[in-house]
Amino acid sequence: MTIQLCEHFTYKKIFRFALPSIVMMVFTSIYGVVDGTFVSNFIGKTPFAAINLVWPFLMVLGSFGFMIGAGGSALVAKTLGEGKKEDSNRYFTMLIYLVIILGVLLTVFGILVIRPFSKMFGATGEMLENCVTYGRLLILFNTAFMLQSVFQSLFITAEKPKLGLIITVAAGITNMILDVLFIALFKWGLVGAALATGLSQCIGGILPLIYFLSPKNDTQLRIVKTKMEAQILVKACGNGASELMTNVSSSLVSMLYNFQLMRLAGQNGVAAYGAVMYVEFIFIAVFLGYSIGTAPIVSYHYGSKNHDEVKNMLRKSFYIMGIMGIVMMILAQILAKPLSRIFVGYDLELFEMTVHGFKLFSFYFVLAGMNIYTSSFFTALNNGVISATISFLRTLVFQMISVLILPIFLKLDGIWLAITVAEVCAFIISIIFLISKKDIYKYA
Repeated sequence: MTIQLCEHFTYKKIFRFALPSIVMMVFTSIYGVVDGTFVSNFIGKTPFAAINLVWPFLMVLGSFGFMIGAGGSALVAKTLGEGKKEDSNRYFTMLIYLVIILGVLLTVFGILVIRPFSKMFGATGEMLENCVTYGRLLILFNTAFMLQSVFQSLFITAEKPKLGLIITVAAGITNMILDVLFIALFKWGLVGAALATGLSQCIGGILPLIYFLSPKNDTQLRIVKTKMEAQILVKACGNGASELMTNVSSSLVSMLYNFQLMRLAGQNGVAAYGAVMYVEFIFIAVFLGYSIGTAPIVSYHYGSKNHDEVKNMLRKSFYIMGIMGIVMMILAQILAKPLSRIFVGYDLELFEMTVHGFKLFSFYFVLAGMNIYTSSFFTALNNGVISATISFLRTLVFQMISVLILPIFLKLDGIWLAITVAEVCAFIISIIFLISKKDIYKYA
C-alpha cells in the first residue's frame, strides 16, 4: 500500500517511505565506486589520481541540480500541503525548465575552463591530459546529471519513491555494464569511463523527463504550460542553497585536500584520498538518502500546519541518525582493509596509506548524519538561510580551517582527522539553531 505524505509516520512508516531513497543514493554511490575500481585496476593509478583531481570540479557544475531539486521539492511539497495543486504543477514545470537552461550554460563554461583548472591544482604531463580528456567528455552530460539529481527529489514529492529507485538502479546497471564493455573489454581507457558514466546519467535524467511528459504519468505532478517566474525560482533556489553549498563546499574542500596531499604525499596521497572518498560515498549516501526521502514529509506537514508531525519527524530522525552514525563508524573500522584492497590492493605502500587514512577518517560518521539531517530539516521548513549556514560552516569553513591547521602539528594524520574536527564544530552549531528556532516552528 502506498504511503501518503499526509499520514502520521511511525518508525516503520518512516523506514518504508525513506528506504527507496536510501537504496537509490547507496546504489548511485556504488556504481560510482565501480567506476573508480575499473579505472584504478584496468587503467592505472595515474588516471585514477587524475579523475579524483578533476572530480570535485565536475561536482561543482552538477551541484546546481541538487540545489534546485532539494529547494524545489520543498517548495512544491509545501504548496501541495497548502492544497494549491495548480501552483505546485507550475512550480514543478519552472524547475525543470531552469535545470535545462542552466545545465547547457554550465556545460559550455566547464569545457572552457577544465584545462586551466587542472593546471592550477598541480596536474602536469600525462596526468593533465587525463584530467582534460575525462573532464571534457563527462561535462557534455552535465545537463542529464543535473536532471537526474532534481528528479531524485521530485519523485519522492510525487509519492513515487519506488519509481525513482527503479530508474536509479537502471542507470547504475547501465554504468556497470558499460564499464565492463568500454574499459575491460574494448580498452577505451578514460574515454570509456567517461562515456559509461555519462550514458548512465542520461538514463537517470532523461527517462524521468519522458515519464512526467507522458499521459501515463499518474502522479500529482505534471509538466504544464507556464511562464518563468523569477520570484518563485529565487525562492526555490534559496531553499536549496544549503545543498548547493554542501556540494560546492565539499568540492572546494576536496580540492584543498588534494593540494595538501600532493604536497605531503604526492600522487599516492591523492590516490589514497580518492579510494577513501569512494568508500565514504557509500556510507554517507545512507544519511543523504534518508534526509532526501523524509524532507517532503516535513515540508508537507509544515505547509498544512501539523506541528505535531513535524516534531515527530525531528525526534525520530535524530534517534535514527545517531544510531546509524555509530554503526557506520564501527563498520568502517572493521572493513577498512577489505574495502581499500578493492581499489589499491596492487600497490602495498598505497594500500597501507589508504587503510590508515580511512580508519582515522571514519570517526566523522558518528556526527555526520545528525548534521546532514539538521540542514535538510531546515530546508524542508523552507528556511534556506539556516540550512545554508549550517552547510557552509560544516563543509567549508570548519573543514578548511582544520585541513590547513592540523597538518602543521599532525602531518598526514592531520588531513585524515580534519573532517572529524569539523563535524564536532558543526554539531554544536546545529544544536544551537535547533534550540533557538523551536518556538518559531513549534517542533519542540
